[in-house]
Amino acid sequence: MSAYNRHMYIERDLTSRLSSSTAPVQLLIGPRQCGKSTLLSHIAGSSTQEVTFDDLQLRTLANRDPALFLEQFKPPVLLDEVQYVPNLFSEIKRQVDQLKKQRLQDNQPLSVLFRMTGSNQLLMDKNIKESLAGRASYFYLNTLTVHEITQAIEQANIGDILFKGGWPELYIDQQLSPAQYLNDYIRSYIEKDIVLSAGVQKQDDFNLILGLLAARTGTLLDYSSLAKNSGVKAVTVKEWIGLLQHTALVYRLKPYANNLNKRLTKTPKLYFLDTGLATRLQGWQDQTPLITSPQAGALFETLVFAEIFKFIQNHGKDWQLYLWRTKEYEEIDFMIVTNSGDVIALDAKMSMQSVQPAKLPANFKKMFPKTKQLVIVTFGGQQLRLSNECFALPIAELHDFLIGC
Repeated sequence: MSAYNRHMYIERDLTSRLSSSTAPVQLLIGPRQCGKSTLLSHIAGSSTQEVTFDDLQLRTLANRDPALFLEQFKPPVLLDEVQYVPNLFSEIKRQVDQLKKQRLQDNQPLSVLFRMTGSNQLLMDKNIKESLAGRASYFYLNTLTVHEITQAIEQANIGDILFKGGWPELYIDQQLSPAQYLNDYIRSYIEKDIVLSAGVQKQDDFNLILGLLAARTGTLLDYSSLAKNSGVKAVTVKEWIGLLQHTALVYRLKPYANNLNKRLTKTPKLYFLDTGLATRLQGWQDQTPLITSPQAGALFETLVFAEIFKFIQNHGKDWQLYLWRTKEYEEIDFMIVTNSGDVIALDAKMSMQSVQPAKLPANFKKMFPKTKQLVIVTFGGQQLRLSNECFALPIAELHDFLIGC
């Protein structure tokens, strides 16, 4: 691939679900710069007008006179960053209802009229969801998965993905500095957009907590330790982590709970949903020392978690994802319960030297006797059976494995 290819398009796993949706309004939610408008534009085609509300003039018009705005930008239309135009939604609701009624009278099928993106979940919740109840389909997109990157870029390697994360622009323009790009992202999106809209008063303390969380991605979440190391009250730390989860930057993975089994722990783990953001907040400038650092294992576990989490979202799976851990320190990194009740057990192992035949913990087998194997997700290598109840699976093949489950 050339250093910069503005025409390159990275196919997204969400495409088929979006393409098959016929709701009059499609709303695609996710962090800024993860590829939302590019995906919708690709699906909609060249015949659909596109409007971005980062344009202050258009934003002002849409809020001041929604009817006039929609007179100029008739559906089908793609509206980008719609959280900034709350006054527009009552008019969209009116037009959708009117068009639905007309098409029913004409016995015509209803097509997608408005495709929208939104990156600030806080403002979206305040301004939009209630207005479009029953008229919109909601979809969630995060940064690129390992599967999406490796399908698009033949020479992509996992070390590069671990360091850069899944930000599309870093793969389209190879000359971009990941450190500079993510520094700008942290300043423009996290420190301004999220912090200001949430009304966080102590931005320096918030940034300190963000850095501490990045250093602890892939580890058990200890609010009191974070509070002690930052000087921020534990209740505030918990509130800020909730804010970061609500904006799809981190995720608290809950442990599997069973009231009949007192051996199970109740402490969640925290993961960043993009390893590039975590490595930048940890201060890494290059992938080479990162790969051999003490943090590499937890970052790889974070990458595996993100791959599973995004798979579930992208494919609309009604699956539950847990950590499984006992007070005796028996642990399964990721336990998936499918909608049919099947249980999939996965561990993340970055070091190929540590990928040895392993057994499902005895207590796990007692609780889930139908689960016959432990899947060890590895940094590289090939799919390989290690024992009767354990096989190694490269992370690049994890998506296809889950498709078959």
